[in-house]
Amino acid sequence: MATTARRRIGCSGSEGTPRRYGRLGNGRLPRWSTDGKFWYRRPPAIPQRRHAVVRSTPVPDRILVVEDDPTIAQHLERALLAQGHDVAVAATGHDALRRAAVDEPVLILLDLGLPDIDGIEVSRELRAGGSTAAIVVLTARTQEIDVIVALDAGADDYLTKPFRLAELLARVRAHLRRPGRADPATGLSAPGPVTAGDVTVDRAARRAFLGPDELDLRAKEFDLLALLVAEAGRAVTRDRIMHDVWDEQWFGSTKTLDMHISALRRKLGESDGGPSRIVTLRGVGYRFQVP
Repeated sequence: MATTARRRIGCSGSEGTPRRYGRLGNGRLPRWSTDGKFWYRRPPAIPQRRHAVVRSTPVPDRILVVEDDPTIAQHLERALLAQGHDVAVAATGHDALRRAAVDEPVLILLDLGLPDIDGIEVSRELRAGGSTAAIVVLTARTQEIDVIVALDAGADDYLTKPFRLAELLARVRAHLRRPGRADPATGLSAPGPVTAGDVTVDRAARRAFLGPDELDLRAKEFDLLALLVAEAGRAVTRDRIMHDVWDEQWFGSTKTLDMHISALRRKLGESDGGPSRIVTLRGVGYRFQVP
């Protein structure tokens, strides 16, 4: 019985003539049970070709490291690459200016003690050329006047050597945040202009005015003034300023805040020791006072 059934399935035409393909007419393959009777199953489905899905990936932020010490430059490059950034390194001031013009970085880590031209001059030339990159100065100079000169030359922040790598990376994250754009968490756009006395701040346009005159502010100076003006008449703690303007996980010294406050006062036309719109609240923070 089993042999007869097997011949029926395995043969076509006259008995004993083998089929070219061992399949049933409906495309099924024979399967045999122990008692000689057969059952059918369909052949395995041929997997269909799938089209490749192209997923967009965010473009890494371009960071330019300007450092003539190869050991420090190498450590910085490795740390930034590990954070997913696109990193270029320049060992001289002239090379830094050339790379900044070609690569258009969003952030520059700038050493002041370069072999050809001083980092202060590099910062001035970058700003004169229209660069909007955030500039973080890395320097062994600790005098307050050096910090003030660097900020006035166009730097947004500074860090004295030797520095902790974790603190540097925290500052990099802070400067890479995109102020003035819609909040990715809420989707809300920046608010309209805010006026306190003779000072007006337009967050959406990233512009600030003292009366009819526009103020020339660096990125962090603008963010700091915008926060104080928005809270005019109310105390703003140092912790909140560091959280909102610099980084939500900021740690370390807040001396950079004092330097930015001094720079803001000068740009508002206020002399040291005289009356100021930005009032210092010792042990607390600052308050923007409408004159």
